[in-house]
Amino acid sequence: MKSFEVPIIYRSPLISAIKKKRKEMDKMKKDFSPTLLDFGPLRIYLARHFGFCYGVENAIEIAFRTVDENPGKRIFLLSEMIHNPQVNADLQSHGVTFLQDTYGNQLVPFEELRADDVVIIPAFGTTIEIEKQLSAIGIPTEKYNTTCPFVEKVWNRSEAIAKKQYSIVIHGKPNHEETRATFSHAALNAPSVVVKDMKETEELAKYITGEKQAWQFFEEFKGQHSEGFDPVAHLQRIGVVNQTTMLASDTQEIADYLKQVMLQKYGIGTIEEHFADTRDTLCYATLDNQSAVTGMLGANADLAIVVGGYNSSNTSHLVELCEEKVPTYFISNEDKILSRKDILHYDIHGNQEILTSNYLPLKDTATILITSGASCPDAIVEAVIKKLTGFFPLEKTTEEVIEQFR
Repeated sequence: MKSFEVPIIYRSPLISAIKKKRKEMDKMKKDFSPTLLDFGPLRIYLARHFGFCYGVENAIEIAFRTVDENPGKRIFLLSEMIHNPQVNADLQSHGVTFLQDTYGNQLVPFEELRADDVVIIPAFGTTIEIEKQLSAIGIPTEKYNTTCPFVEKVWNRSEAIAKKQYSIVIHGKPNHEETRATFSHAALNAPSVVVKDMKETEELAKYITGEKQAWQFFEEFKGQHSEGFDPVAHLQRIGVVNQTTMLASDTQEIADYLKQVMLQKYGIGTIEEHFADTRDTLCYATLDNQSAVTGMLGANADLAIVVGGYNSSNTSHLVELCEEKVPTYFISNEDKILSRKDILHYDIHGNQEILTSNYLPLKDTATILITSGASCPDAIVEAVIKKLTGFFPLEKTTEEVIEQFR
């Protein structure tokens, strides 16, 4: 796989050594067991896969290269490059200005843009409508487009099944940048609707079975369907795609459920006429990271720490997986670990940071699981590890642990 030039500040000697060794030992990525960092009284199980993915590194490389290649020009990012506060802050410190926030609210009016401005499309992609707006101004959208190729794969899959006259059901978070972009591209080719979870999917199915009247659909799925969507006609033939960072098991459950609804209504003999055979459209990194967390949770641990941006979809799903087994703390960086006693972490259910005391066990030893999202720099993960090691009388230094992987 292609390697990218990303700023050295995002790299980590410890994590790089571990990842290199694990890759040499497991080239086919079949082993999802965690890596044990044994410091004596502190034992850390590090997930097999975590951190920057292909799409993120590609986006970061293009963004920083764009800054270097355009001295004196105004450079804008359509929205957050990725969902990591450090990377976005670094780009802003290099003079990059955000045009929109993560929810699509305008920060700089398009009317203020000029044809000689540079606009970078983030890794999530963007809508066809915004591409047209920028093109009308005279700003090319293809030169500095960092859209993840795995997101584009979903768009291509949507187009392919649309050509066969299927409507598109998108499993995603309606307000997420990627889902907004995917919806725009899907709706260009076929009637489309977004479902955020199984609960909404079950309600959508009631329009397929006739349990609900069509007029109810437009209120229930307001802002989540394409213009002219007809729940009676357009839900007779459907295919499911997704926001690439959703929980794999959730997407599969939604697809299986809708297929079963179609089987019950139309019978097995004609199922292919009503339900498209779409393979999973999650990206490899999302699948690998989720599988690695499942493998990591087999270890007997006191707690888990998940590192990443609080608005990162793929990271929040890693938190959900960990929460099923152990007390889990979602932090954006090492500064959130205030002391051996206190940690400031994000509650994904209440959507707020909370302070928890006595997060570490009240004993002389601890076993901790650690992973991070696809947009989290390895340097932050190493900083978290170093912060934790400072609370224990170690038998090995970080440098001695690194040597085990060289």
